Amino acid sequence: MLIDSYDRVVDYLRVSVTERCNFRCQYCMPEKPFSWVPKENLLSFEELFEFMKIAIDEGVKKIRITGGEPLLREALDKFIKMIYDYEPEIDLSMTTNGFLLKGVAQKLKDAGLKRINISIDTLKPEVAHTIAGKDVLKNVLEGVEEALRVGLSVKVNMVPMKGLNADEIVEVLEYCKERNISIRFIEYMENAHAKVDISGMKSTELLEILSAQYSFVDNGFDGASPSHYYTMSDGYSFGIIEPYEDDFCKKCNRIRLTAEGNLIPCLYFDEAMSIRDAIKRGDIKGAALVLKEVVRTKPEKNRWGGVDGELSSRAFYETGG
Repeated sequence: MLIDSYDRVVDYLRVSVTERCNFRCQYCMPEKPFSWVPKENLLSFEELFEFMKIAIDEGVKKIRITGGEPLLREALDKFIKMIYDYEPEIDLSMTTNGFLLKGVAQKLKDAGLKRINISIDTLKPEVAHTIAGKDVLKNVLEGVEEALRVGLSVKVNMVPMKGLNADEIVEVLEYCKERNISIRFIEYMENAHAKVDISGMKSTELLEILSAQYSFVDNGFDGASPSHYYTMSDGYSFGIIEPYEDDFCKKCNRIRLTAEGNLIPCLYFDEAMSIRDAIKRGDIKGAALVLKEVVRTKPEKNRWGGVDGELSSRAFYETGG
């Protein structure tokens, strides 16, 4: 079992298989050129899997595949199957923008993937184009329908932004509700790579809009999830993620691995330790020691917000958010 110095059990690993993305979202990487890390700089799926085995053996129970956009990396289903075959009971999920999902959803399900998270920030094609930098909505919505058809559990994330999509909060919730899809509204996380004039919405503003349409009760947090949940009178639940609140970090059980082998203890922090050399030379014990040290030095909380709050220079496209 992996336990940090604040007595939090760390049993959730998010694995970025690529920093490449086919979107240029306003809140993530709008100005980044369409380039990629040389293939030789990336850990192969076999090398990543060697570390997955170590993590699982040390107590990791939940693995999420992220990017960039993970579906841009070829043969992703084979990597998923490696993990599933090693530990079929692992909670194996993926975060994707959904653009390429329609053509691969069945393969991912067959490989052992259980759940997917997809960003749907709008249901208007022109707004989606503005946010993502290209015409994407039709493909994304078709990807959602195909994922549901093949039996994948689907969760939707929405980042409400004033002047862009804040007027669609109810509409996106209704879209999810009609399909029995869970939705989480995420407060915009300020970072140095985002468009400078974005104005996000606080949870109080979101709840004010939603309370004008629905009655609901506050259910608090569900385990180690960073999402604050609310349940409507008809039983449908939605979540709000508030990264600037202390509760966001209080029960954090996550660490992150980049495609180049950097193991990161916190979404905000740039600090990391590499498992690359140990894995390349087959030093399982050495990689395990790095894992334990990263967990041991995991910070109590991020540096967002407050009097001493900082603007994060963390590139979310490297860590999957």
